[in-house]
Amino acid sequence: MSSPHIGVVERRTEIVFPNDANALGTLFGGKALSMMDITAGIAAMRACRTQVVTASMDRTDFKQPIFVGEFAETIARVVAVGRTSLTIDVELWAEHPRSGERRLSTVSRFVMVAVDEHGKPTAISTT
Repeated sequence: MSSPHIGVVERRTEIVFPNDANALGTLFGGKALSMMDITAGIAAMRACRTQVVTASMDRTDFKQPIFVGEFAETIARVVAVGRTSLTIDVELWAEHPRSGERRLSTVSRFVMVAVDEHGKPTAISTT
């Protein structure tokens, strides 16, 4: 039986400003990971309707740079749900604002853990 939480998708779009970039004019890797972590967290919280924390990130691949002035769209999808954790696949896409050309920039898998008001892992509801 499939979990009702699997398939929840969250999308966020930002523009890359100079303070988000390195000397080459491309998005800092740390900023990219932060964007992905936030979007994964929102997807997880929408799926389980409780607070979550990041437990791990599995293999992050930086495939293409995102340049200053481009849009950076983060797409997070819940792909698995355990007793207290959710697995989220996250993609970061670059988009040229005038041409609309898109390219896959970064991919990673996050594991988020549902926590109670004391920060302790808590069971995810199955309904």
